[in-house]
Amino acid sequence: MRTNAPKGSKKLLNAWAFYDWANSVYSLVIASAVFPIFYGALFSKADITSVEVFGGEIRSTPLISYTTAAAFLVVAFISPLLSGIADYVGNKKNFLKFFCYLGAFSCVGLYFFDLERIYISLLFYFFGLVGFWGSLVFYNSYLPDVAFKEQQDRLSAKGYSLGYIGSVVLLLFNLAMVMKPEWFGLEAGGEGSIEAMKISFVTVGVWWIGFSQYTFYYLPMGNRNKHKVSRQVIFNGFKELRSVYSSLSETKALKRYLIAFFVYSMAVQTVMLVATYFGEQEIGWGGDDEKTMGLIISILIIQLVAVLGAVLTSRASEKFGNISTLIVINIIWVVICVVAYFVTSPTQFYATAGFVGLVMGGIQSLSRSTYSKFLPETKDTTSYFSFYDVSEKIGIVIGMLLYGFIDQLTGSMRNSILFLVVFFGLGVVLLFRVPRN
Repeated sequence: MRTNAPKGSKKLLNAWAFYDWANSVYSLVIASAVFPIFYGALFSKADITSVEVFGGEIRSTPLISYTTAAAFLVVAFISPLLSGIADYVGNKKNFLKFFCYLGAFSCVGLYFFDLERIYISLLFYFFGLVGFWGSLVFYNSYLPDVAFKEQQDRLSAKGYSLGYIGSVVLLLFNLAMVMKPEWFGLEAGGEGSIEAMKISFVTVGVWWIGFSQYTFYYLPMGNRNKHKVSRQVIFNGFKELRSVYSSLSETKALKRYLIAFFVYSMAVQTVMLVATYFGEQEIGWGGDDEKTMGLIISILIIQLVAVLGAVLTSRASEKFGNISTLIVINIIWVVICVVAYFVTSPTQFYATAGFVGLVMGGIQSLSRSTYSKFLPETKDTTSYFSFYDVSEKIGIVIGMLLYGFIDQLTGSMRNSILFLVVFFGLGVVLLFRVPRN
């Protein structure tokens, strides 16, 4: 009978961080790299820019923006329901597994994505996103359970670094298939490349399920309560969120930090979700092959630089403090968004991608660990992280809806990217209100 590794032990910390290695292939291959290129290729192949959905014509990019927003809205709603049950019953690892498998099998289902089956195709994309982000609710809540406060910054950064490295490993394999499909027994040319992209979605699901087993083996179940789920328990999550919200008045630092996080995270996540679509439509690549290769290079630059960014941010937070570091990162984001509005050439896009990578990994890992440090002493970490995740998801819903609306209204994603400056700038102002200690 295996004995659970003690809190703070190297074995437990590594097991927790390794889930980033397992699931980050979704955020890279599906959310950022291959799927956006595949999605654009489908419309290009059909020689159309819009599709009929629910009786109306809608452009390709607003369609995926609205689908993404809908998925995040569902995650924001179900997270408190599930976290309340998980806390009460003490089996949040089972919920982590459920969302992991939901996301992974939905990635496999993306193999069948086609414009002629647009509804079922978008449904696979929808549930893949729900599975990925739903699992993060429970994964993030484990951070204060497995690591002591002095370990959390470095462990959070380690998780993101592992995720970036692991996802790049699989992406390189997938991109070899896309660029040279004949090496893998597929037809050379466009049709073979599209088939390779579809196969890459399957590899994401297999990778995600396979490597997550190491994490599942070592993580504890939860608080090990022996309660049964009843009707009353189902809505415990919302009661816990209200309780967390009420407790914010007693913890000024946590409340002010959450408000700032809500605002700037809205912009960060929107950039991450639409960056490749922006590059695909707004940059003058030349031909289709040049576009595919250019987007691939840009994504690899972001991922590789992000590893360095997460480590440098962790070191900076140790020297200058978490809040001061977050303020500087948000100021850099403001500059990036302003510059991106004027970017038109591949070289300019590569340079911008490098700066995005530098601050992308850093702001995510530091935001998570900063929130963990501000938490009051409690065993109910899932409820607090559920509140954190719900705030993030609602922010993403607002960000993606605004982004899609401006894109649909003006016919250009370039106008949409500019409005993100407002959120990063406001984030800087709000972070100045957070106590430094």
